[in-house]
Amino acid sequence: MTGLRPELDHQLSRQAIWLKESWLWLLRTRVLEKEPGKRLSALDVGCGPGHVMEVMSSVMDVRGLDIDPEMVEAGKSRGLNIIQGPAEKLPFEDGSFDFVYCTFLLLWVRDPMDVVSEMKRVSRRWVACLAEPDVGARLDYPEGVTHLKDLIVRGMKREGGDPHLGRKLRSVFARCGLDAEVGAHLGVWSIDKLREETPDEWRWIEMTTEPSFDSKLQLERIRTSWDKALDDGSLFQFSPVFYALAQK
Repeated sequence: MTGLRPELDHQLSRQAIWLKESWLWLLRTRVLEKEPGKRLSALDVGCGPGHVMEVMSSVMDVRGLDIDPEMVEAGKSRGLNIIQGPAEKLPFEDGSFDFVYCTFLLLWVRDPMDVVSEMKRVSRRWVACLAEPDVGARLDYPEGVTHLKDLIVRGMKREGGDPHLGRKLRSVFARCGLDAEVGAHLGVWSIDKLREETPDEWRWIEMTTEPSFDSKLQLERIRTSWDKALDDGSLFQFSPVFYALAQK
């Protein structure tokens, strides 16, 4: 796929699969019922390879923008309408789209307010962050896996991300003059789902955490505890993912 790392593309695809039904429910109950008979124009800011665009295209006409040329080419290779550009300076006129949104973007930008302000500017009515995690509020049980959160948080910070961005969404939107509905997507997996997702989940964990020798040793110990808890049915994991939706 045009140079895009397969493991990253796979993780982005997983996120879209997990949240698809929750996104569509949110759109139908909060947005589309207030726009009867109208097919909205939408902009996906920081769209990546376009997995969320494919979900949203079932109910809206969506264009995408991403700063990474590999992401742009990956989306174009699947026939999506994506251009390259910065989220902090969108190359569109004021009020160009009915619905402007992002997903899993704000935790990676220097100043989330700059991005949300630009999203507000190019939107005629709706501004949304459809998904933003709060890894700092992650829960893992039993005791042997509870420190997994700390390793992921450190890894995200090392890469320049904000692992606590989810809890800040209301504040970010409010400081941009937007009164947002903020909520959390459902996200507690059954033990069977945890068993199914474990190989991919651990590929993502290893990709995210620090590559130091000590971190690797700690991860090995945690993985042993994880597998034991998975076998006896006691494993519990919850990673909160929040959304914010506002009307201008």
